[in-house]
Amino acid sequence: MEPGEIAGTVRATHLMSSENQMRRLLVLLGVLAGATAIVVYRAMARPDTASVVPTAQEDATMQDGFEQILKQHDGRYSKHGWNHYGPGYFDLDQETGILTSHGGMGLFWYAVKQYGDFVLDLEFKCADNETNSGIFLRVPGVLSSDDYIYHSFEIQINEAGEGIHHTAAVYDAEAPSAKAANPPGEWNRYRITFQGSRITVELNSTKVIDWDAEPRGKVADFAARGYIGLQNHDDRSPVYFRNIYVKELGVRSKE
Repeated sequence: MEPGEIAGTVRATHLMSSENQMRRLLVLLGVLAGATAIVVYRAMARPDTASVVPTAQEDATMQDGFEQILKQHDGRYSKHGWNHYGPGYFDLDQETGILTSHGGMGLFWYAVKQYGDFVLDLEFKCADNETNSGIFLRVPGVLSSDDYIYHSFEIQINEAGEGIHHTAAVYDAEAPSAKAANPPGEWNRYRITFQGSRITVELNSTKVIDWDAEPRGKVADFAARGYIGLQNHDDRSPVYFRNIYVKELGVRSKE
């Protein structure tokens, strides 16, 4: 074979090798693009599936001595340990752990244990600015009448309210120092600490309540221990809850 023919053969072989490599690369890119499209499609189809995977909040609370009180059983979320009193109800999505309120006025309460000093960490979301709900603390006794409303502490959820009726207020008692809620449709995070007679409320990492609920006036006969409850207020606009954790605190020493 002449030198020119050898060179031509080498060039042709090199060209064929390059074309084969290019084909393999295009096939690989196609596979990756298809897999990405599937992931994106699934994420769009189920926007709340992220709550199934531990969030930063879940990781932090699980590492800090918190107990999840709306939890999974055999891989699916369950209302086990919870009771409901009054009209309406809460739906539970067993895959995402999201509670959705319907009707009212009622209370969905954790009946397993009464809490005195504790930290409650949860997320909530409002459908719109008309959403009305609340977190009830130290609910006394087993619920058999509407008296719990007048003998429990309530941390308000109500963007339409003002002052002692606005989101993060201690209902009818103490107004929040700032309006820190996210817009309707976005998740908010409450961290509520109740120790002795002092209540502190953090809304989206902003401390908005630091109040001494000394037993006097409206709260003079409120219990030192009780249940935790979530309110379904009415049928106008739902409220959503998820990632509900509680950490019991030791008895505060007297100074």
